[in-house]
Amino acid sequence: MVAFLASLIVTAAMIAVIVGYARRRPPGSPLSWGEAFAAGAFVFTLLFLLYGVVPHQWLAFADNDLKWRSDKIGIPLGPIGKAFDVKDNVLFPEGIPLPSALGGHGSFIITAQVLRDIVATVIYVIGLLGQFWMWLWWQKRGQKKDETPELTSAFGRPLLRRV
Repeated sequence: MVAFLASLIVTAAMIAVIVGYARRRPPGSPLSWGEAFAAGAFVFTLLFLLYGVVPHQWLAFADNDLKWRSDKIGIPLGPIGKAFDVKDNVLFPEGIPLPSALGGHGSFIITAQVLRDIVATVIYVIGLLGQFWMWLWWQKRGQKKDETPELTSAFGRPLLRRV
């Protein structure tokens, strides 16, 4: 748990460094060779953390500490299950029953390992969407939004009242 949280904190701190630097650096300013090398190494380290270390630490935490294995059937609830008095802190321990409209004469079995993999996939998706958003934000920094011109009459008076 400590390694997973530490990797998340370091990743968030590196993102905060990029945001702080981008707000101070004027767009279009020249970049020296040393600055480009340092920025490339910094971004490589950030992407290595985001796509390599953070998901790995989550999988290791889920496997070792939480014991989310393939033989653990149901949705583990942890301390939430104790609050709602759920048997063995697991929701659907025999599987999710299928409705009869779907020809259900059984149950849909979900294991804790499937949930572990879903969380890892969500980490990757959030990282990828965040990376795209940061690219767009970096490219659009310093640009001012277009203001709509005020409509005036031939006499110079505004035609629309501002709200």
